[in-house]
Amino acid sequence: MPRSPRIAVIGSANTDLTTFSDTFPRPGETIFGTRFDLGFGGKGANQAVAARRCGADVLMIAKVGNDLFGEATIKNFAAFGIDSTHVGIVDGVSSGVAPIFVEPNGQNRIIVVKGANDTLKPADVDVAAETLRSVDTIILQFEIPLETVYYAVQFARKNEIRCIVNPAPALPAKLSELAVADYFVPNETEAEAIAGLPVHSADDARKCAAALLQKGFRKVILTLGARGSLLSSAEAAETISPFEVTAKDTTGAGDAFIGSFSVFLAEGLPEREALSRANLYAALSTMRVGTQKSFPTRAEFEDEWSRRGGNQRSRQSAGRAE
Repeated sequence: MPRSPRIAVIGSANTDLTTFSDTFPRPGETIFGTRFDLGFGGKGANQAVAARRCGADVLMIAKVGNDLFGEATIKNFAAFGIDSTHVGIVDGVSSGVAPIFVEPNGQNRIIVVKGANDTLKPADVDVAAETLRSVDTIILQFEIPLETVYYAVQFARKNEIRCIVNPAPALPAKLSELAVADYFVPNETEAEAIAGLPVHSADDARKCAAALLQKGFRKVILTLGARGSLLSSAEAAETISPFEVTAKDTTGAGDAFIGSFSVFLAEGLPEREALSRANLYAALSTMRVGTQKSFPTRAEFEDEWSRRGGNQRSRQSAGRAE
């Protein structure tokens, strides 16, 4: 049997601390909440879990604090079978946390403390270099220092490793340092912020993707939520159709898309089929509440892919470029 794809994620790991309450306290006031949930998150960790759930061997390169959350994060990686050899523990700084406060109507307030994520440096890429050279794909996001993202992109290029950059959250970045990545994958909001163009329609999305290509990117994929995704290159732009689902929670869908896409592509599937599959995988993740715990297994995904005629849809979309 062929070996499993090997995916490396260089990125963030957070602990989500979600408090549900009927109201928010006034200054100096203490109130009782109705429910509390602790979950594991961070875009990097989410993408690593999605790739692992899709069947890849996954290496995580990250930093956590020397605290209870850091210990729990490493145990969570182990529970999924993710290689955490290069998840460093940092003294004197907290693990990344995201206290989330949710009202009954679903409105939330979030305070992200990056903590140890901010200590992930280019030197950490060098420490893992020997292992990284054996992977099929390196995935990066913007929840770690941008200097580390730039360095890792150049490392991937030098070593001829496929590289996927997810510019989330959108930050002022040196795009010239990222342009050699194989895929630049923003969502609508991130694309608007980076390109300075609105993305309210399919035509807007094509124009925005074209503007990003003009900045030197090789291939741009815009994730468009319920509208699917757009693949754009110098040769053509093509919308990859979505799959209809009844969504309960869209949190983490973008991470599910990127993690799964990296695996399907590394398995040697045609690019458009890999994108169509990633559309479905992301859509399925919205049918459950949460992030990592909402990601389907590969067997669950394949059942849905077959049931929804995925292979036939991929063949029909092949060659349909705009």
